[in-house]
Amino acid sequence: MTGLWKPILTSATALALSATALAAETLVVATFSDPTPMNAVRATDAFEKATGWDIEWRVFNSGTEVIAAMASGDVKLAELGSSPLAIAATQGVDLQMFMLSYAIGQSESLIAREGSGIAAVADLKGKRVAVPVGSTAHYSLIGAVAHAGLTEGDVTIMSMPPDQIAAAWDQGTIDAAFIWPPVQTQLLESGTRIVGADETAEWGYPTFNAWVVNTEFAAQNRDQVVAFAKVMDQANQAYLTDPAAWTADNESVRAIAEVTGAPADQIPEILRGYTFIPLADQVGETWLGNAANIMKSKAEFLQSAGRIDTVADDYSAFVNTDIAAEAVK
Repeated sequence: MTGLWKPILTSATALALSATALAAETLVVATFSDPTPMNAVRATDAFEKATGWDIEWRVFNSGTEVIAAMASGDVKLAELGSSPLAIAATQGVDLQMFMLSYAIGQSESLIAREGSGIAAVADLKGKRVAVPVGSTAHYSLIGAVAHAGLTEGDVTIMSMPPDQIAAAWDQGTIDAAFIWPPVQTQLLESGTRIVGADETAEWGYPTFNAWVVNTEFAAQNRDQVVAFAKVMDQANQAYLTDPAAWTADNESVRAIAEVTGAPADQIPEILRGYTFIPLADQVGETWLGNAANIMKSKAEFLQSAGRIDTVADDYSAFVNTDIAAEAVK
């Protein structure tokens, strides 16, 4: 598949043939298991019809895995958390953010085990806290720890993917976890929410999930990526129009459950933990216009936490504002 994207003809010819080539090949789109409105549309062929792509939606456990897949060339278009995005950009992975998936609220939270003695973030001192290191949840956790006046050395941070966090919780080998659904939902059955990413954002540590695309691929398939962004926005807008209608027996909620495996009766509450931002509102200085500055800020924080060695002077090359601007016309 990696050879599919190499420009072996003149650039003009390659651009003309890109849609035809994609129609005959499978494009892997990386995403996560979050039960979002997009997944209701995944259950249809709306993305395929709009783009002309034969799409394989591949679910990844962490942003670290997505970065590796994009760096290898196996994935050209992906969902990626804001912290892994900053890491990928710092490492020079060839990608551009072109829209937000959602801003993270209580959909990522610190959950404490019953009997752990954790009633506030300050109580994490000396405790074992699991999180997928390098993820947005990890960024929020480190921000919460700093806000509480603790250092990373005060907490035993255990790097685990979501499925391992669920197993460790069942085995009683961790005291708390900062994680997203569906594992978060599972942990809340016996644990207590201490803080969510909505609060850590207010403390100066905002997080979000973004859609990113390989730079060369975006240039050669501009119209298709714009069409992809339009369908994604329409999916979110369908929810924003009437969130109260998205009950457990709602057709879209049932479709999300089928695609993600999340229980339908839990999805309405999970959806309330996300902040979906209309694409028209993303175009401007608050989000896409400020994305390069946000990336640099996150990279600086990750460097101070010892997670990356360097910070780039400018991250603007890793943001594409034209796709969203075209999609909202």
